[in-house]
Amino acid sequence: MSQKKADNKADNIEDLLNNPVAVKATSNENKEIVERRGYQPPICDVFSSGLTILSDTDQYGFTVDREAKKKLPKIINHKVQLISKAAKLKAGQQKQYYKKRNIGIVFSGGPAPGGHNVIGGLFDAAKKANPKTKIYGFLLGPDGIIENETVEITAKMVDAYRNLGGFSMIKTGRTKIDSRRKMAFSKKTCQNLNLDALIIVGGDDSNTNAAFLAEEFYDDKIQVIGIPKTIDGDIQVKDLEGNILCAISFGFHTAARAFSNEISNLCTDSGSDVKYWHICKVMGRVASHLALEVALQTHANMTLIGEDLAEYIDQDRIIMAKKQGIIDYTAYGMTLRHLSRVICNAIIRRAGVGKNYGVIVIPEGILEFINEIQVFIIKLNTIIAYYNQTQDLDFHEAFPILEDKLEYLRRLAKTSRETNIMTVWNSRDDDLFNDIPGFFQEGLLTERDSHGNFQFSLVETDKVLMGLVRDYLNIKKEKGLYKTGIKKDYFQKVLKQGDLDPEKVGPVLFKNYINGEFLLVRENIFSFKTLKTALQKADLITKAQEIPAPIEKIYTKSVPKFKTQAHFYGYDGRGNDPTCFDCNYTYNLGLTAFSLIANGATGQMAAIKNLEKDFSLWQPIGIPIAPLMHLEERNGKLALVLEKSVVDVNSVSFQIVKALREKWLAAVPGEDNFRQPGPIRFAGKTEEDRPITLVLNALAN
Repeated sequence: MSQKKADNKADNIEDLLNNPVAVKATSNENKEIVERRGYQPPICDVFSSGLTILSDTDQYGFTVDREAKKKLPKIINHKVQLISKAAKLKAGQQKQYYKKRNIGIVFSGGPAPGGHNVIGGLFDAAKKANPKTKIYGFLLGPDGIIENETVEITAKMVDAYRNLGGFSMIKTGRTKIDSRRKMAFSKKTCQNLNLDALIIVGGDDSNTNAAFLAEEFYDDKIQVIGIPKTIDGDIQVKDLEGNILCAISFGFHTAARAFSNEISNLCTDSGSDVKYWHICKVMGRVASHLALEVALQTHANMTLIGEDLAEYIDQDRIIMAKKQGIIDYTAYGMTLRHLSRVICNAIIRRAGVGKNYGVIVIPEGILEFINEIQVFIIKLNTIIAYYNQTQDLDFHEAFPILEDKLEYLRRLAKTSRETNIMTVWNSRDDDLFNDIPGFFQEGLLTERDSHGNFQFSLVETDKVLMGLVRDYLNIKKEKGLYKTGIKKDYFQKVLKQGDLDPEKVGPVLFKNYINGEFLLVRENIFSFKTLKTALQKADLITKAQEIPAPIEKIYTKSVPKFKTQAHFYGYDGRGNDPTCFDCNYTYNLGLTAFSLIANGATGQMAAIKNLEKDFSLWQPIGIPIAPLMHLEERNGKLALVLEKSVVDVNSVSFQIVKALREKWLAAVPGEDNFRQPGPIRFAGKTEEDRPITLVLNALAN
């Protein structure tokens, strides 16, 4: 190409890039983002006057852990604080409310839709009270506090991120402030910035950090407020009487809706292509709240709820044990093999009515609810933590490949037989562990996360379960018990087209020919050889004759082909732009956080009561964090942490899902019962105003 042509081409590209149509089409922004930024969330009535007051209440009580009393004496006796609207304040209160402040805010843990609106609500309230107040964002999570990495948040920054997803404004991180050294650095940072208050937006571990920081900073008069964030929905607060103080953490609704929309699309695809079972793993390591909400949003054919499996009791095994005069403790709680049988039976039943396809939803932590797997996890966690502590080495660096890890476990098993130094792993454990597939062994031995938790998202849960399911289906197929149902009128049409009498062949081929809408091939016919034998015995063909083509065609269609597609839903939902519910929720959480700060609170979690009800009934409150904490095993040691909330199997939402399981499985002739939740809409009359789980649970009140 000549230089002149090259120059002309470059000029042409430059002209195209500067063309207004091209500029608009390739812009980072679209109409939805512009509309989102301009949306002003409604505010709870208590904030309408611009002034609020706090009042302690003894209405709500908690069971306080002795260790929490010991470790958090300065904040352990805090009460739930009600926020009320005030027309005016006393002179001293007014001066305190309107004073210039320096407030820090940090995102901690994984992103959750709505975080930017927490900053927006805080910023608007703080600047309204005193325009000279400064809001500092700590960059990249708690590391920003430890290392004094901050940015002063401006109106321009806030306006650029209003109602948008992610934590992009100040980023996030997973560091824990869990040592005296980190605590000292954090205190120095807050003192250097002359902070009046620090807001920590995060999950259970982050709010645990908030409690310890509140205790540490108490005498320095630096207030610390926590805000409940996690898409898993496992931060929920109830008092001793079961009163709901915080129904769900922010980000849950958006993530559930995002996952549900994608899974609904798979339901549509599954019922269109009729050849795949879609296995959908959704986030939720400790609790199955997301899976439960997805079930309600999509009506997937099968949704496994971990908490339900943990509650499972095998009555047949109990009866058998009673006859033998023994107690079968393994009858309590679902086993991995039994769970695979439950899935198999559902697949077989749907295949029997011509539906050799479907959608299964599985929470990522499902294996944690299986007793035998939980025992392995506990033991391996202990072994890894013990090795790291005693050897001053990292277990995974010391044993980089699976075989190295297995050899170490073998040595432990041998040691347990010879000494009493390390008895947590014995020969029986080693034998059982070596019976499971290599990829699952590797999964169970994966590196733990920064909190010492087993990383279920890294384990191919679907592969573990579906491997067992596939093996069992093959056994059922060999026994003639796994068949695809053939529609009767289709069978009759095919045979008539081949000049065969369906009324003669039907009773020989099918066990339910007389009254079946979907015909099932007899159990003794499980191969072409057994098919030919059955036809010969009925004098439909001779030994010398081949199976007629129409019959062969029908038989081939009756043999199910089990094909799966695996999907994981997690990070995509975390990064979604928030629903209106989460936009409104988080903006009011930001207002709540400032109200708590302006009224002198510390060691409290900003929360909103009555989320399960209409917005007009939302009630911002402060919940004391310290009384919510308890001892839990972390990294092989007991640690004081905020308790996670799991699915209540007695809740209305779960009981309704349980009652509708059979309907949604749709193992009968006719259409499936899939529901289309639709994409997340930012506005409009059709957009739902809260999670379906909350709508249903509100019926219990």
